[in-house]
Amino acid sequence: MTWDVLIIGAGAAGMMAAIEAGKRGRRVLVVDHATKPGEKIRISGGGRCNFTNVHTSPKHFLSDNPSFAISALKRYSPRDFIALVERYGIAYHEKALGQLFCDGSAQQIVDMLLAEMRLNGAELRLGTTVDRVRKTETGFAAVLSHDQRGIEPVECTSLVVATGGKSIPKMGATGYGYELAKSFGLKVTETRPALVPLTLDPPTLARLEPLSGIAIDAVVSHGKTKFAEALLFTHRGLSGPAMLQISSFWREGDEIAVAMLPDLDVFAALRAARAENGRQSLQTGLGAFLPKRLAQMIAGELKGPERLGDWSDKLLRTAETAVNSWRFKPAGSEGYRTAEVTHGGVDTADLDSRTLQAKAVPGLYFVGEVVDVTGWLGGYNFQWAWASGWCAGQVA
Repeated sequence: MTWDVLIIGAGAAGMMAAIEAGKRGRRVLVVDHATKPGEKIRISGGGRCNFTNVHTSPKHFLSDNPSFAISALKRYSPRDFIALVERYGIAYHEKALGQLFCDGSAQQIVDMLLAEMRLNGAELRLGTTVDRVRKTETGFAAVLSHDQRGIEPVECTSLVVATGGKSIPKMGATGYGYELAKSFGLKVTETRPALVPLTLDPPTLARLEPLSGIAIDAVVSHGKTKFAEALLFTHRGLSGPAMLQISSFWREGDEIAVAMLPDLDVFAALRAARAENGRQSLQTGLGAFLPKRLAQMIAGELKGPERLGDWSDKLLRTAETAVNSWRFKPAGSEGYRTAEVTHGGVDTADLDSRTLQAKAVPGLYFVGEVVDVTGWLGGYNFQWAWASGWCAGQVA
């Protein structure tokens, strides 16, 4: 069969591209090897889908070309997607830092996109793989494979690659989009897990094991980059929003700094505690501000006098450093298994920032996570998916 647009990938960006191309009267076919569409949407935000962020701006994205995302994000804003959500009567709420979540299930967002696809005539085929793709004089030829349909050759004028990255392979994530890009001569930047928990070396992990399950509000830093969000101690290392955010900037061998009480002058607080009751221990003094197990570990490792009254100002400064300037080198990350997104991807130098079309291959588009544009945690990656898919759908 011949289609105007063939879209590989039924995730956020692929479905958005299908909707917009369908609105233009284009005959659109969306294929995905998964058995359900939009699985990343469905599991996101604890099942409530953090579908966008009202504060979205280019500064919330990482890329070898930080300005690449500007055009798409301006042309399709969070307000545009919110209008679609409201048109379908989906209730939502705003959480911290501008994050928007469904009041109910994330499945509502998937159902909305599927309804828009049907309304605009886009056809969806799940459980379908794309075995071969080649350029033709009029567009592209591909071979589809389906358990029930068998082998089916198709042709299209435009090909949109919305295959995502390598993150969460148990949901079917692969590097197919990168290989397809390379087959057409496009460059792919280095890819690695992002928004991912970080792991610790065995001695450090053993030392921190009693803290597993403790969460604190902290400021986590890598160089000049800082995030003030929750940090979670786990049986593998460190997680929580603050650590996931910093993981996108961290590289092997780099040091990370943590302030566990960023809004407190720890030295002044301990001096006051010493003056008020010098018989108490450092653990008790810290325990007024930190979880008991964490205060106990810090005090135990400092090995100072039993009574706080015997701690000199110099020793109190060491306690302050242990609390608000804890520095460590992660051993690594938990990898693509738990990474929310993939950092890197199809080189933006090979794409048109307004249309997401490959500069050297007319009719070939790359949208969403497969592109070297990676958002911070908090709805930004979905907004990039909606915006990039929308832009490609205007011209594909």
